[in-house]
Amino acid sequence: MQPLRIGLIGTGFMGKAHALAWRNVHSVFGDSLGPVPGIALATLCDQPQDKAAQMAREFGFSRAVSDWCEITQDPAIDIVSITTPNGLHREIAIAALRAGKHVWCEKPMALTLEDAAEMRDAARASGRATMLGYNYTHNPAYAHARRLLADGAIGRPVQFRGWADEDYQADPDLPWTWRARLEDAGLGALGDIGCHLVSLAWGLLGPVESLRAEIQTLHETRPLPDGSGRGRVENEDTASALLRFANGVRGSMVISRAAWGRKSRLGFELHGTEGMILFDQERMNELRLYQNRGPLAEQGFKTILTGPAHPPYGRFCPAPGHQLGINDLKVIECAAFLRAVAGLEPCQPDFALGHAFERVIHAMAESGRADGRRITL
Repeated sequence: MQPLRIGLIGTGFMGKAHALAWRNVHSVFGDSLGPVPGIALATLCDQPQDKAAQMAREFGFSRAVSDWCEITQDPAIDIVSITTPNGLHREIAIAALRAGKHVWCEKPMALTLEDAAEMRDAARASGRATMLGYNYTHNPAYAHARRLLADGAIGRPVQFRGWADEDYQADPDLPWTWRARLEDAGLGALGDIGCHLVSLAWGLLGPVESLRAEIQTLHETRPLPDGSGRGRVENEDTASALLRFANGVRGSMVISRAAWGRKSRLGFELHGTEGMILFDQERMNELRLYQNRGPLAEQGFKTILTGPAHPPYGRFCPAPGHQLGINDLKVIECAAFLRAVAGLEPCQPDFALGHAFERVIHAMAESGRADGRRITL
């Protein structure tokens, strides 16, 4: 079989993560990918052209361009990886899908719910595989949490408490960037990290039925990079919400991009009638389980260290407790996407499920702007 030819658009943090995933996916997963063809790193796009050329050399791509249309319009390209700023996702993804490409796009999907719906509809019409970059849902520890829940390890779930806290916008003197502008970034903390929390909750409990929320911009202006004054911050730094899931479970979420000391504190407590599951991304190779079983004097939390018993950990390392990292999660995500491209199994979250996540975060923003009015999804 001819190798699948990859076009990568964007070379920042996530662009590099995609490049590493494409380079390593066959080395890690090998024959478990079945009849999936090999990978050819064909074309990389960034601006200006000299930067694209440098990054193509570093990432191992054969060709460098500065216009993303050269990738979406190239009949030789099979898959497009989109790791650009949020405002470009819709236009690039729809162009790629209409040209018959499979698309792997970073989250959030788009600036607005309407744009995300256009992407969903374009994916449905194209018949091509799509994947959104919700890498935390591919953590073996999280997969084990889902298995525990399905097996009744904590009884019937009754309450979800989730958090997504980072401090990349905690300093009020950090310069103004495109992330502060609705036209370029869309939502703030909700779009950057809140959607990740929604993806984890949805994977455990399913759809959100309704919610009420509050949002706040803690630092309303930031210094302009050229020193000419201060620019207005147009989106939220924090959000909190009370949720009702369609299965009857109630929950809460708190989200902040201005929480000093928190670097990637994405996690949850899932309370059940017979115990609780606790996960925190800052300790991403651990899962904590409490079960109301046995003598009361011997009950307590059990810490589960991930290892080969928690697939696909063993594809990376044969030794328990030796730890996976975020780039390993992107490799797992890439493998799931390739199986979908080959028609072996559906991958999640695709653009349809991603649009559902977007509905939740935009409902939080809508409720926050309406003084906490309950929104039904």
